[in-house]
Amino acid sequence: MKVYALVGKSGTGKSYQAQNLCKELNIPGIIDDGLFIFENKVIAGISAKRQSTKVGAVKTALFHKDEHREDVAAAIEKINPAQILVIGTSDEMVRRIAKRLGLPEIFETIYITDITTESERAIAHKQRHEYGQHVIPAPAFQLKRQFSGYFMSPLMIFKEWSANKGNMTEKSVVRPTYSYMGDYKLSDKVFSDIVEGVARQLEGVDSILRVITMTAMEGVEMTVLVCMKYGFNMVEQAKQLQQQAASQIEKMTAFNVNRFDIEIRSLK
Repeated sequence: MKVYALVGKSGTGKSYQAQNLCKELNIPGIIDDGLFIFENKVIAGISAKRQSTKVGAVKTALFHKDEHREDVAAAIEKINPAQILVIGTSDEMVRRIAKRLGLPEIFETIYITDITTESERAIAHKQRHEYGQHVIPAPAFQLKRQFSGYFMSPLMIFKEWSANKGNMTEKSVVRPTYSYMGDYKLSDKVFSDIVEGVARQLEGVDSILRVITMTAMEGVEMTVLVCMKYGFNMVEQAKQLQQQAASQIEKMTAFNVNRFDIEIRSLK
């Protein structure tokens, strides 16, 4: 396995440039802020950007916890990529990450100042320090579970490399907890109101009796007690309620819906 490193100060666009660099050097794997990303998929790890403090973020990026380190190291060993890119803010940091994960010595170090212009780094710095935005080199749907309850924006980049062919890459923009001016929480009534709003659009649903909600780091689990109307296909109506309500909750709240159960309690 050949190990490359991408080094640069915080907020200089390393994660944004990582995919382009990997394509140029034919590197399929990336280690970035606690995550192991392989061929544009999050394989293992915990994102440092999910942590509530900067200290916690740094520890996560360095694989401080043994369970985290072992999980990622095992995934790397299983896939055994021919080449891998380790991203960090200093030479010492990338060396520590490589050693912590049991990777070979770094073959080549690329510095962000060598592959970007001063104006590009200034834009990245503004996005980070003024808007609190961080880029993760993976599609938004790959990060959905880790960032349940966080507002993410997919960043689609299209690069034309010949007259007839092109290549699409997707990165994701997130605002970590420690970048917020304050926290936000959603009352259970918000979820209930969304479910009831969807139910009113379905002719076979008479009423929502109760909405039970449990939230966790990876998303929300819901149980909805329903009264259905006589004369309609209850299974089909329940399925529509389940799918449409879950979709609206994810769209409106940014929470990942892990489970959405429906119990038909009565019939009118």
